[in-house]
Amino acid sequence: MELTGAQIVVQSLKDEGVELVFGYPGGAALHIYDAFYSQEDVRHILVRHEQAATHAADGYARATGKPGVVLVTSGPGVTNAVTGIATAFMDSIPMVILTGQVPTHLIGDDAFQEVDTVGITRPCVKHNFLVRDVKDLAATIKKAFFIASSGRPGPVVVDIPKDVTAHTTKYSYPKDVRIRSYAPVHKAHSKQISRAASLLLRAQRPIIYTGGGVVLSGAAKQLTTLVERLGHPCTNTLMGLGALASDHPKFLGMLGMHGTYEANMAMYECDVMLAVGARFDDRVTGDLKKFSPNAKIIHIDIDPASIGKNVSVEVPIVGDAGAALEQLLEALEQTSVEQDTESLAQWWGQIDAWRGRDSLGYDSSDEVIKPQFVVQKLHEVTLGDAYVTSDVGQHQMWAAQYYGFNKPRRWINSGGLGTMGFGLPSAMGVQLAHPEAAVACVTGEASIIMCIQELSTCKQYDLPIKIINLNNRYMGMVRQWQEFFYDRRYSHSYMDSLPDFVELASSFGHTGLRIEKPSDVEGALREAFAKKDQLFFLDFVTDQTENVYPMIAAGAGHNEMVLKPLPDGSAPAERELA
Repeated sequence: MELTGAQIVVQSLKDEGVELVFGYPGGAALHIYDAFYSQEDVRHILVRHEQAATHAADGYARATGKPGVVLVTSGPGVTNAVTGIATAFMDSIPMVILTGQVPTHLIGDDAFQEVDTVGITRPCVKHNFLVRDVKDLAATIKKAFFIASSGRPGPVVVDIPKDVTAHTTKYSYPKDVRIRSYAPVHKAHSKQISRAASLLLRAQRPIIYTGGGVVLSGAAKQLTTLVERLGHPCTNTLMGLGALASDHPKFLGMLGMHGTYEANMAMYECDVMLAVGARFDDRVTGDLKKFSPNAKIIHIDIDPASIGKNVSVEVPIVGDAGAALEQLLEALEQTSVEQDTESLAQWWGQIDAWRGRDSLGYDSSDEVIKPQFVVQKLHEVTLGDAYVTSDVGQHQMWAAQYYGFNKPRRWINSGGLGTMGFGLPSAMGVQLAHPEAAVACVTGEASIIMCIQELSTCKQYDLPIKIINLNNRYMGMVRQWQEFFYDRRYSHSYMDSLPDFVELASSFGHTGLRIEKPSDVEGALREAFAKKDQLFFLDFVTDQTENVYPMIAAGAGHNEMVLKPLPDGSAPAERELA
């Protein structure tokens, strides 16, 4: 059948099984929007800003494992979307972004609303395309979904000039794709798997360190089985939370800059490390010169470029996390190597001593709301079963530390890029993906304002998100760093003119509550989550002085953590800040 380019776009999305498209119309994309008008199979969600479209698609992808789809116009439509594209790229989230472009004959002429989309997005996409011929459009869209979802996932941009969407051609959507230069490895090398199995069994002080790759590959079950088979301690990165249940006895908590004392010390003292789907980024490793100085590292990753990039690796293994862990479990059953159980028992004795430091403990209060307390109550009220989104900063760390994720794909946050404004629109994507689920956006007053206009989108589509605003009247993490490292010079970190969030939420047609007493926290949360059909904006007025602990300062190693000050306000002598 003969279709216009615009109709091909919509029909291709149908044939790909796309349920939702997040977007905002504009001149270069109007033919496509006109094609949407004539069908109901693919639902379009109208956001209020293109950045929100990308974050919403991102949240949808993280919560479902399916590619998120975005449609924006040329020029400012594209540039507004770049932050969300970069966010997805840093965290390896599958997305397909369809961008309108000026007509082909005007490309390069500085036409109205023209930007070099391919050039601008090249550093922050897995791949991008400029479609110059309508005959290539369907095949290109198929390639985009294949590239976005396979191997190490990521965002793919398809730039479509307006005249291409007007031209007609015979429509045929490819059933499969073969790209000669792109062939991601799925199964790991058996010899490397055997080497890894032997090393793990002989280890005296082992640790399993997992990242977002375990979540993305759906390998949580295999990871849990491996941890229980070996009896090794396991820690997750910020992006890996939920891959191993937080209440699992072998789980040490999150590691890194604001990780637990036991996780970081175990990383520092280990002799064998199994890293799965993690990329050894700076927030995890601290000073690379001080990182796990005695460890032999086994690194499993789908992306060969990530292996050996930041740290030297003893056993490199390229492959899908789930498939590689299955192979590793088989190798453990077949090997004749005996496990060093005596050394392992001694190792657990040391870990339990580190656990005794209670590094996540905080001073409770009957007078002022502690943000940690709010997150703990959120976990209690939702039975630990909510989807939790966040932005970046102190509230993000408290959510990661205190919510306790027992399932993968429940923790939705911007890890690599650290994007303020991510929380609310990503919660929209999660809520649309799981209409019956409890979705909580844990945010801060500085972050929520960056995409506050999406309260309008929530009203239009009746999204009953619960916004947990930890309002300390500061850009909290900026303030914390200024306190520690800039001699308390709070340069532009104080929020002087905050809105009345209750009135603001009400103006959008939602329910807002301001909570100022610790005794009212649980009641407000229960009221909000009991109303399953309403968006609640819960404005918790929290302790302004509270900091995120533990903390590893820039340039420090895992063994140089700063723990929470003692009740008299002093820090343990061996942990004093420089």
